Amino acid sequence: MKLLLATRNPHKTREFRELLADQFEIADLSSYPEVKLPEETGTTFEENAILKATSVSKWMEGLVIADDSGLETDALNGAPGIYSARYAGQKARDAANIEKLLRKLRNAPNRSGRFRCVIALARRGKTLGTVEGIVEGTILDQPRGKGGFGYDPVFRPTGFKETFAEMGPRSKNKNSHRGKAVAALREKLREIRN
Repeated sequence: MKLLLATRNPHKTREFRELLADQFEIADLSSYPEVKLPEETGTTFEENAILKATSVSKWMEGLVIADDSGLETDALNGAPGIYSARYAGQKARDAANIEKLLRKLRNAPNRSGRFRCVIALARRGKTLGTVEGIVEGTILDQPRGKGGFGYDPVFRPTGFKETFAEMGPRSKNKNSHRGKAVAALREKLREIRN
């Protein structure tokens, strides 16, 4: 079964392929430069995921999935949240986003937070459903590890000694917010197939 992922982010595409390759063929928008991704104007992860999935599904045949995900910190009232990818500016790189986050959390006694991922599934401009994955954890004061992307080097999930960036891909995919959302997505796809 083919799924089109509404992204041009190679890291995200790689993770989705690792998580779904056993049952699904995953394509992304890198082969479709003519398809425009909408601006993320939603106020929640769910709204942004639906916006991307429905918009792209108006242009493309078949099932389209889109995710919106990010890091929420308790000390910063949920920030960076939906602005995770552009926390330090519109074209900010991961290192700049992490640097800003650590600066804001410098004297925070509470370093708890969570990664949240919402995946929307759409076809022909209509939403077929959404699923969510959440992983609680702690924001460290120094980056650790070379794997992953985004805030992975400073996020240690509850119950683990390693950050997501220190875990191997198999362990990260099994325990990540995206991994949990994809597990729920599999159930949703089974319902649609039946």
